[in-house]
Amino acid sequence: MKAIETSLPGVFILEPKIFGDARGWFMESWSTEKMLSAGFDFNFVQDNHSFSTQKGVLRGIHFQNNPYAQTKLVRCTKGAILDVVVDLRKNSPTYKQWLSVELSAENYKQLLIPRGFGHGFLTLTDNVEFMYKVDNLYNAAADRSIRWHDPELAVNWGVERPTVSEKDANAPLLNNSDCNFE
Repeated sequence: MKAIETSLPGVFILEPKIFGDARGWFMESWSTEKMLSAGFDFNFVQDNHSFSTQKGVLRGIHFQNNPYAQTKLVRCTKGAILDVVVDLRKNSPTYKQWLSVELSAENYKQLLIPRGFGHGFLTLTDNVEFMYKVDNLYNAAADRSIRWHDPELAVNWGVERPTVSEKDANAPLLNNSDCNFE
C-alpha cells in the first residue's frame, strides 16, 4: 500500500497493491498490520455501502459531531465519483479548505479521512457503488450536513444542478451550523 499525503493534514490517498493476471485481480482493501506500519491506528467498527443509479447524484457534505465524529476509509467499487473532503476544524490552519479526488473501480484508490472533516461525493457515472469503513458507529443525534454549494466553501463540484436528497438540499450553511470540531 502506498500512502500519499494531500494538502489537508491527516487526509491520505491510499493506493493498494493490485495483483492481476488473466483471471482478474486481487487486492487487500484493509490490513490492520499494514495500516499500523504506515502509522495509521484506527479501529473500524462499521462498514457502509451505498448505490446511486445515475450520474450527477451528490451526497454530502456529511459528518457527525463530537463525541461521535468518524474517521472514514472510502472507496468506489463500481463506476466513478468525485470525492470531496472539507476541513471543518475551527482551529486548523486549513479550516474551510477542501480537496477533491477521483475514486473509481478502475483506479482502486481509497481516501482516508480523519475526524473533523466533512465528506461528500458526486457520481461521475451511472450505477455507482461506494463503500466505506468508519471508526465510530452511526449516531442519528450527531448526524450533520453542510450545504453542498455553500459559497463560503466554494467547492467546485463541476455541476450546477446535481441530484440531491431533501436533507442535503436543506442543509445549513457552515456559518449557521452547530459543527463542534476544534
